[in-house]
Amino acid sequence: MSVETPEKSYPVTPRNRVKRLHERGAYDREAVHAVLDSALLCHVAYVIDGQPFCTPTMHWREGDWLYWHGSSASRMLRHLKAGTPVCLTVSHLDGLVLARSGFHHSANYRSVMCFGKARVVDDPEEKRKALKGVVERFYPGRTAQLRPDQPQEVKATMVIGMPIAEASVKLRAAQVGDDEEDFALPVWAGVIPVTTVIGKPETSPHVPSGVSIPEHLALYDEGRPLDDVLIEAQALYERHGG
Repeated sequence: MSVETPEKSYPVTPRNRVKRLHERGAYDREAVHAVLDSALLCHVAYVIDGQPFCTPTMHWREGDWLYWHGSSASRMLRHLKAGTPVCLTVSHLDGLVLARSGFHHSANYRSVMCFGKARVVDDPEEKRKALKGVVERFYPGRTAQLRPDQPQEVKATMVIGMPIAEASVKLRAAQVGDDEEDFALPVWAGVIPVTTVIGKPETSPHVPSGVSIPEHLALYDEGRPLDDVLIEAQALYERHGG
């Protein structure tokens, strides 16, 4: 289902080239995949009849392919059915950067932009694998415990796949960039780290008595950074063949 390419980097084109603060940019697959794989949510931008739209959704990666899904009634997905150029983005906020001047206030972040032509996954076997993948990618081993998808559920769900044609990463992971002449100002400056962490599970009231959290969810241990959990889940997903 996925497509692998041997090159270490995505091609650099006028479309994906980082123009401002280009030293923060990267194009190698390892960097691109790391930002994609440590996130669950993305934003998909596209144009319908001259009107721009940007839709938040869940995504997952297999090789150089990105996938997302939604209702078959979705305007976005119905538009993509014929195949259309899209830009998919992911961003992480890692820190608040407070300087001694407003100009140098900033943020530490990781972001990625991926370009390609999206299409609907129509092949029944490919769609079946993709619908399994959206669960297994985040919760490896879980589908073995679930009831099979009903035909009407499969029909009501549309899956979109997009080979990554071009991509770029941009990030900042640094301290304050104040001007030297401002160092003596009696103003606090520094970085306030920001991390999303796993909370305590809240069991559904309809879970039968005696049913505990399964072993395959052990990686979602309370207090772990979400980034680490998602990267580990992606590695497990790939190890078991997607």
